[in-house]
Amino acid sequence: MAVKTEAVGRSWDPAAFEVEAERVKKYADAIGAESPVHRDSEAARAAGFRDVVAPPMFCVVYSSVAMGPAILDPDVGMNFAAMVHGGQEFEWGEPVCAGDTITTTVTCKDISERNGMGFYVFESVSTNQDGEQTVKGTWTNIVRGV
Repeated sequence: MAVKTEAVGRSWDPAAFEVEAERVKKYADAIGAESPVHRDSEAARAAGFRDVVAPPMFCVVYSSVAMGPAILDPDVGMNFAAMVHGGQEFEWGEPVCAGDTITTTVTCKDISERNGMGFYVFESVSTNQDGEQTVKGTWTNIVRGV
């Protein structure tokens, strides 16, 4: 079975995510980020942030809202039973803080087949309520046995 390529170049509807201080704190706890800027508004402001600041990889939380519809789209045609994570690359921008609204748009950059495996590459671009880019991500998934 060959990979479908109809979705290459397609972008999905932007998805918005409201960043809540409690969610940032829970994420920081989960990954062991001990800095008070992730838990205490006063400490974050003293360090120059607008409010409690999210650790950089929190982008996976707010980007997933937009990534889901893209990777689940039937036009993409991914077989999740045979999918493995291929990689992620990020370009960081404006820090994400509690109270921000982050909007993410996902575009399918490439779908290709090599050595019996499908490679699915997506780009996500996330911006805050002021239009500042917070992160651009490249997400690669590999599907075995295509």
